[in-house]
Amino acid sequence: MLENLLAYIKQEDVAEQLYHSLIGIEIEEHRIEGDGQLSQHPYPENLGSRKYHPYLQSDFSESMNELITDPNPNIGGVLDQLDTIQTVLYHSMKDDEYIWPLSMPPALSDDDIHFVENHFARPPFQEYRDYLTKKYKVPLKIVTGLHVNFSIPEPVVNRLYTHYEGQFKSLVEFKNALYFQIAQNFVLHRWLLTYLFGASPIAEKGFFSGETPAPLTHPVRSIRNSIYGYVNKPEDQVNVTLYSSLGNYIDRISNAIDQHRLFSPAEFYGPVRLRGQGALKDYRTKGISYLEFRVMDNTPFTPNGISRHALYFLKFFLMYLLVQPVDETRIHDKLKQSFDDNNRVALESPDQPTFKEAEGLKIFRNLIEMAKQLHAHSEQLQALDDFSEVMSHPELTASAMLLPKINNNSLKAFGIQTAKKWKNKRVNSQYLLPAMSHLTPIAQRLIFHAIALGIRYYVVRDEHGEELLMLTYDNITQVVYSNKVNDHPLQYLYELFPTIEKAAKKNW
Repeated sequence: MLENLLAYIKQEDVAEQLYHSLIGIEIEEHRIEGDGQLSQHPYPENLGSRKYHPYLQSDFSESMNELITDPNPNIGGVLDQLDTIQTVLYHSMKDDEYIWPLSMPPALSDDDIHFVENHFARPPFQEYRDYLTKKYKVPLKIVTGLHVNFSIPEPVVNRLYTHYEGQFKSLVEFKNALYFQIAQNFVLHRWLLTYLFGASPIAEKGFFSGETPAPLTHPVRSIRNSIYGYVNKPEDQVNVTLYSSLGNYIDRISNAIDQHRLFSPAEFYGPVRLRGQGALKDYRTKGISYLEFRVMDNTPFTPNGISRHALYFLKFFLMYLLVQPVDETRIHDKLKQSFDDNNRVALESPDQPTFKEAEGLKIFRNLIEMAKQLHAHSEQLQALDDFSEVMSHPELTASAMLLPKINNNSLKAFGIQTAKKWKNKRVNSQYLLPAMSHLTPIAQRLIFHAIALGIRYYVVRDEHGEELLMLTYDNITQVVYSNKVNDHPLQYLYELFPTIEKAAKKNW
């Protein structure tokens, strides 16, 4: 067991480095048309090929965009990049297209479902996609959400390892233990995230093919995080008890694939995925590089799907989960109970106290005490204080705030109004890229076209403090001064990366 981690973090004075653990965001969201139906327009043609694009992809349906940020130690940095990628997408859509703000899809007609089934422009994924369509059907596969990637700084891992060398055979084994402790604790505490960030209270017409399940005849906290949402089927035999150990996680998913219960590791829909290796068996020898947390509903009250405040809370919460020893006694039963508890919270009435309120308040007291011990920054402390208040005031949760927006058991009017408001504000801004308004208009255009084409970008400074744009594509990096970009930024990018113009025009 990893005991005394908090003491060693203080002893080694690495709290500040932990505050700068890398965070990355992946968010799925649908393009809709002005009437609130899923868009039937093709994938935006000016965006580079999805074969290699680092920032803009699509998922199960052509209307289902996926936005991916680079990992970043600063929450402001990752949210600015997410905002910038969002802006590029908004400017790339048709005039009558908007972004649906909710995780549960808009109302679905038979025509919508038929269209999604028969329009898919990524040939290498067609077999997998056909398999998913047959097994899960269209409505469940087009539920959207936000995933958060998290990695501990390597210097922190190395410093802490000096206190545990007698317990672990290698640094890789120790690092795996750190990450898996976070993963286990996250599963055990998942209900708290469902309570705080659940934002999918109802399903629109057409989501269920038959009768609406009895627990969903009234609004709930999060359909997406319940047994009616994005979960594997019981017969897949990959429930949350596979988090009882790293070996069990690897073996259970591997066996499910070998026995054709799962198509691939991508079909495992658990609340946390281990990341960093291509083959599951390699986690034992090469180690976990980062974790992907998959339980966040899209927040419909912020145009980027998650707030700065929420990320400050989440990052500190993951630090808290890191230092909490996991009692392995009856761990299988505890994990199973955590699944049941989370489902119960997910299906509670949004404006009523959760049955876990007392436990939640205790967790927040522990979080705030730990934050004081580690001299947390004011914004971290403020986030903890604010979400502690939400714990005892369910009316402040996103799901509860959506209740007055429901009309005739639908959020359609709210969704359309919000989508149009967001687009109008973004495309009519005085800046092409509002989150990068400090750059010259020409430099903003360069970044805009770079993102659209699929060129990685970083803004850095030279030794004299001058701003540089570092651009990378196909293992080639070019660096230009932000104030020395010529008047034809798209052509300039074609000159810097001669192969990208042709690559970007690939069909998929």
